[in-house]
Amino acid sequence: MNIKTADICDRVPEKVRIVDPSFLSLGKKKSFFGPIFTVKVKDDNVLVRKALETIPGGSVLVVDGIASKNCALLGGNLAEIAARRGLAGIIINGYIRDRMEVCEAGTGVIALGSIPLKSRKEGKGEENIAVEFGNVRWNPNDYVYVDEDGILVASEKLHE
Repeated sequence: MNIKTADICDRVPEKVRIVDPSFLSLGKKKSFFGPIFTVKVKDDNVLVRKALETIPGGSVLVVDGIASKNCALLGGNLAEIAARRGLAGIIINGYIRDRMEVCEAGTGVIALGSIPLKSRKEGKGEENIAVEFGNVRWNPNDYVYVDEDGILVASEKLHE
C-alpha cells in the first residue's frame, strides 16, 4: 500500500504532527507506516534488540537515543531481525552503523546518520513510554507515516 504523507497533510492537516526534517532515510524501504512502539536509551541497545524481537510485525520501532553521537544503536544484525520479523520500519533519534548491511536488510530505517562505534550492552533505558524528539511527541500506539517527503505522527490511524 502506498500512502503519501503529502496527501495526508492535504486531507487532514489538523490530525498530524510533522517531524523536523533533519532525519535521513538509511534503509532500503523509503515509504512505510504503522503503529508506534517506543524505547528510550542512551548509548545502550539491549532494549532496542528486545523490542525488535518482540513487537508485532507491521509496527514501527521508535528509538529515542537522545541524539547521542557516542555510538550506533542499530547495525546490520538488528536491521536483519526487523526485516525477518516483518516490522514496517525503525526510526532512531540517534545513529546507526553497518550502513550497507542496514540498507540490504530491506526494512525502513530513519536515523540522524552513521557512526562505526557499537553501543554498550547494559540493558538500561525505558520501554513503551512517550518520547519527544524531532519537535513532536511520539506516543506508544500512535501511527507514523514515512516517505520521501517526510515523517508524520498521528494519534490515530489515518488510512483504510
